[in-house]
Amino acid sequence: MTRLVVALLLLGVAAAPRPAVAGDEPYLVVLGIAQDAGYPQAQCYQEHCLRAWRDPALRRMATSIAVVNPAADASYLFEATPDIRQQLFDLHTVAPAERFALSGVFLTHAHIGHYTGLMHFGHEASGASELPVFAMPRMRRFLAGNGPWDQLVRYKNIVLMPLEAGKPVALDSALSVTPLLVPHRDEYSETVGFRIAGPSRTALFIPDIDKWSRWDGDIVEQVRSVDYAFLDATFFADGELPGRSMAEIPHPFVVESMRLFSGLAAAEKARVYFIHLNHTNPLLDDSSSAYKQVVEAGFSVARQGLKLPL
Repeated sequence: MTRLVVALLLLGVAAAPRPAVAGDEPYLVVLGIAQDAGYPQAQCYQEHCLRAWRDPALRRMATSIAVVNPAADASYLFEATPDIRQQLFDLHTVAPAERFALSGVFLTHAHIGHYTGLMHFGHEASGASELPVFAMPRMRRFLAGNGPWDQLVRYKNIVLMPLEAGKPVALDSALSVTPLLVPHRDEYSETVGFRIAGPSRTALFIPDIDKWSRWDGDIVEQVRSVDYAFLDATFFADGELPGRSMAEIPHPFVVESMRLFSGLAAAEKARVYFIHLNHTNPLLDDSSSAYKQVVEAGFSVARQGLKLPL
């Protein structure tokens, strides 16, 4: 395939119309796309990181999304990452906090990129008052029973709200969130993804999971059943971590996911947004051959600032 054809394909995908957010309808906004440690990662001075150290425009924050409901003057954060300060500001720029009160935080699990930002709700920082934090049973016990997180609970900066696998939580008359148990390294808590249902569209958010084959859910049918699917793309392919067995960290490789989804119709493939990219993942470089491969196959790579109606 010639460079011109590739360029035209990329241009076509980039210019392809996404549903526009209109009026007071709820919407989803992407606040971060990187793996827990962000991009570039601390103490990484290899060329793939140096490009981002040298050019701040290339840096990416840890994976997080938010849901905003203008009709209810409310916003909800999914994941409390180490980059939460900037992410809350970015959310404020599209949904000003004076109107869109942060009405809850949903946590997937107890790995550093997904909950440690809770510290910024403490009395040393923003000093939140009874902010609802939605979490599964083991996750709630972990937060309530271990410092410094238990202080957030004792000082009532946060209030731990129960989640139960498969049971929807109604945020208001327009929005609901359903946790889905998924297999992952569960040292401190179980791991969930979320199905987010709005009045018109539905999103799937699974930033962390072991191989799709280890899940008792059917990811192909899940993709078919939603309008957007933000899926674990930690690693692009095997061999990405030289000298380390990647069987020890069995995320689904992007190339595996693309094979699994190869039978989807074009419109169904377009629902897939790869997210949670490790600092070694070539998809962080939109000029890479890996990025072109994903786009040519009909899939998308999530980008910070993306807004999609619900």
